[in-house]
Amino acid sequence: MSRRSPLTLAALATSAVAGLDVTQAAAIGGTGGEVDSALLSTRDGRTLVIRVPRTAAAESEQSADLVAVRALSDGVRARLPFGVPRMLGQAPVDGTRAIVSEFVDGAPLSLAGITPGIAASIGQAVAAIHALPTSVVADVGLPQLRAIDVMREAVTTLDRAAATGLVPAALLRRWEGAAEDSALWQFTPTVINGSLSASSFLVVGDSVTGLLGWARLQVGDPARDLFWMLGSSDPAVPETAFDAYHQARGIHDRQVGRRAVFAAELELARWLLHGTEKRSTEIVDDAVGMLHALLDRVSGDLTNPLSSEPAAATGLDEVDELLERGAPRSPGSAS
Repeated sequence: MSRRSPLTLAALATSAVAGLDVTQAAAIGGTGGEVDSALLSTRDGRTLVIRVPRTAAAESEQSADLVAVRALSDGVRARLPFGVPRMLGQAPVDGTRAIVSEFVDGAPLSLAGITPGIAASIGQAVAAIHALPTSVVADVGLPQLRAIDVMREAVTTLDRAAATGLVPAALLRRWEGAAEDSALWQFTPTVINGSLSASSFLVVGDSVTGLLGWARLQVGDPARDLFWMLGSSDPAVPETAFDAYHQARGIHDRQVGRRAVFAAELELARWLLHGTEKRSTEIVDDAVGMLHALLDRVSGDLTNPLSSEPAAATGLDEVDELLERGAPRSPGSAS
């Protein structure tokens, strides 16, 4: 199917939102080819966005995102120091649906573009999500994971990865030590976004102004919203973000940094499993290369499995690459 032009999308938008008068439509980049989208200007001065999924995976993501965004009531949004796009209307098209939403101002981020100043704002933004009442998730039937559920999911991933015979033995020992460390799993589950990466955030200057992508909203491990920052080559980025996070939360989860390291490393195991499930030699070889690179990086720390300082674990750039590729997330997510 050929891509839909901004003019075609503008016409769809008028079907989705009654009385909408579009005066200008422009293409939006960065959708990875799975979504047709356009930025719309309206006669009453609003700026809106229309998106139409082009694949089944994108449609599923859109559906989950809608459920989550609807759970974010006006009262919930008032607790967040950033904007969340609000859906204004939808219209059927070619077996799927077009969704029109509010536009949230801000420039998209890349991990390399995060300064310590932006990192502090990110830490505060993530803390605000984690401070939301769990009823936000419970009331709409989204997943609610206990600490033991998070631990069991990690062990299952570890066991499945070990069964491939492709994970270096020293890494398996490192991960098994983490899984067996009961102190690591003594945390209080919170509301989490569940799918954060650098591209989730919109910024103006050093401030987070918006957060996109809520399809995996759930109650779970706070570390899952923080681990992606360990891909930064600048140790000050995760260090500043984690410090700002703890200060804003006022609750010090002593092990959140170590669980973030564990979660980041297990993303490589999940990529390996994805490759074996898809019978893709290319993905499997890619994952094996990443695992051996990880082994080289942590080989001096294998007797002290996971550092408690997030800044000591930076440079996991493979993880950021996987998240930006849209690699599969943990089974506990609302996908």
